[in-house]
Amino acid sequence: MDQLQELKEKLEEFNKERDWDQFHSPKNVAMALSVEASEIVEIFQWMQGEESFELDADEKDKLEEELGDVFLYLQLLASKYDINLLEAGKKKLAKNREKYPVEKAKGSSKKYTDL
Repeated sequence: MDQLQELKEKLEEFNKERDWDQFHSPKNVAMALSVEASEIVEIFQWMQGEESFELDADEKDKLEEELGDVFLYLQLLASKYDINLLEAGKKKLAKNREKYPVEKAKGSSKKYTDL
């Protein structure tokens, strides 16, 4: 069993033991995911760009915790639709390679429609 599948099963067990699936409609999970992503943003909110590369130990711990929350909610939402996150990521990266060819996108932050 791969690690992602193992995590998925542990997450399902965790929620089942607490009878939380009743609260985990796709809408609710998507909303919770947004809240957790906002908590990541909050860590960096008033930092300058360069400063954001230099988190202290407490900030890094907080970031790790919030990334974990986001990851778990992503997995929970993906599970609702039987989506494999690794495969979804691979497909999206392949699409982005087509949308952002190196010869047009290198060094540019423009959206693919503006390249």
